Amino acid sequence: MASEHEKKLLIRKLSEELQEENLALFAGAGLSVSAGFVDWTRLLEPIAEDLGLDIEKEKTDLVSLAQYHYNAKGNNRSKLNQVLITNFCKDVDITPNHKILARLPISTYWTTNYDKLIEKSLEDAGKIPDLKYTKEHLAQTTPRRDAIVYKMHGDIAHPNDAVLTRLDYEKYHIDRQPFISALTGDITSKTFLFLGFSFTDPNLDYILSRVRIAYDENQRMHHCILRTVQIQDCEDQAEFEYRKRKQDFFVQDLLGYGIESFMIDDYSEITEILEGLEKQYRRNTVFISGAAHSYAPKGEEESNEFVFNLSKDIIEANFNVVSGFGLGIGSSVITGALEHIYMKKGETIRSERLVLRPFPQYPAGDRDLKEIWTEYRKDMLSFSGIAVFVFGNKMVDGKIVHSNGMREEFEIAREKGLFLLPIGATGYMAKELWDEVNSDFEAFNGTAPHKIKDYFVALGDENISFKDMFENVMKILTELKK
Repeated sequence: MASEHEKKLLIRKLSEELQEENLALFAGAGLSVSAGFVDWTRLLEPIAEDLGLDIEKEKTDLVSLAQYHYNAKGNNRSKLNQVLITNFCKDVDITPNHKILARLPISTYWTTNYDKLIEKSLEDAGKIPDLKYTKEHLAQTTPRRDAIVYKMHGDIAHPNDAVLTRLDYEKYHIDRQPFISALTGDITSKTFLFLGFSFTDPNLDYILSRVRIAYDENQRMHHCILRTVQIQDCEDQAEFEYRKRKQDFFVQDLLGYGIESFMIDDYSEITEILEGLEKQYRRNTVFISGAAHSYAPKGEEESNEFVFNLSKDIIEANFNVVSGFGLGIGSSVITGALEHIYMKKGETIRSERLVLRPFPQYPAGDRDLKEIWTEYRKDMLSFSGIAVFVFGNKMVDGKIVHSNGMREEFEIAREKGLFLLPIGATGYMAKELWDEVNSDFEAFNGTAPHKIKDYFVALGDENISFKDMFENVMKILTELKK
């Protein structure tokens, strides 16, 4: 089993690829098992029984098993098609792993699965999938697509065209040559994460071997997550050691194809890794919450300069910024971010670098304006992993009061697991939130290096200068990114 350090290293590598928009997913049958679908062994168990064969003895060559049945039935695959329909037309819930993957900015999916979990999870996340399961699909483009899903073995909606028998595999390079070309291109140019895959698929082996020959020592490195062999009931130690040794050789062989294996003992660790990846990725985006009618006692000009510089340096430190148009500070957030983007030679405003959500001022139809604002806040915070809170006051009936909008944003951020960073020295609601977090830092933000807590404590000192305030915030952000 890999260590915690190795797990963090894998998450960091995958996060870096996400940032560069290079990460692609290859999903095998194992990824869908937890939803209630079957792997290939269980899928073809009734086929083996129909032939009078033992599925446990045939599990090393299931492609041939499907071919034997096709041959025995006079080249009729109706029973094979029915097995697919019976097992993959179920209405199942989307798994946590699929949900996390759909939320991540992955635009390329490859799968040998016939089920619809990937596209359903993308749609559930509000994304538009572009499905490719025939060669004709490759020449078409779904408008405004967010992700391409290559179903290289077909789709359950068309079981008769699914790749299943040995003959289907033998004809693949003729019938579906464009898929081989597309996958070869993606494996060459993207970094793949293989999940739920056994690497026994002849098509993938064909492609990986040609990429290895073409690029030799310069091939791109990919990642897969594999479960270590587990001792089975009634299995003697010698047999277990044999299977373990064979897996070690298999892992070593994968490395020769440019695939690094990360070993786990339990499939639940995949979810932990994906959750860590999502958290790490979101930590690259900072949500800035703030509103100010009053800037006392610091003064308006100095306060806006602080927000301007903070936003500018957050962008310069390669974080993204998300914000609404908060009263009194919204323009400083925007101009600070744009200052760096425009001043940096060659930089353009990519959509994720600066995400702005101006609040609507009028209700839509029968919907209450407050309800719409809550949805806007949830939307903004869904992009982020860190939430910074400054000032937080407004004028009500001629009096300065704490901002209830900032309080709501704080509660949403906490619910979504963001790192909470209220700058108490700016006063008002930000000070109230800082007091709460400081009273039990770990309960709000989890375990963190002592230096982060020290920097945070300093942000509650009302006598701290804006310069020191700014430096402490940037130190915290830098530590969180490590």
